[in-house]
Amino acid sequence: QVQLVESGGGLVQAGGSLRLSCAAVGTFGLGAMGWYRQAPGKQRELVAAINSRGGTKYADSVKGRFSISRDNARDTAYLQMNSLKPEDTGVYYCNAAGVWEARGSGSHYSEGDSWGQGTQVTVSS
Repeated sequence: QVQLVESGGGLVQAGGSLRLSCAAVGTFGLGAMGWYRQAPGKQRELVAAINSRGGTKYADSVKGRFSISRDNARDTAYLQMNSLKPEDTGVYYCNAAGVWEARGSGSHYSEGDSWGQGTQVTVSS
């Protein structure tokens, strides 16, 4: 497994922005990456994913507000979150070594075995 270290979470007011980072200690098997979040009382959900070529996908709830990116030279992935809403509150986890499936009309990211420790994002109203 690849060890992932997350940072960038915090407390912001609605409408604010945060940038999460996910640094990999090892790069073997990194491949596609994704960001997940889990809100209290809810199941973990995929927020965004990016493949090795820069292709991306987003949950409908964050389209137009969040942006996932990666810096392969620094073995780091990012999640830029703008126009934050209280419903974005939760623990965010980065994931690596997942499987990216492209079908032409869409794509799907299946989680890998490498997880960050989680970082809390709290958006106040």
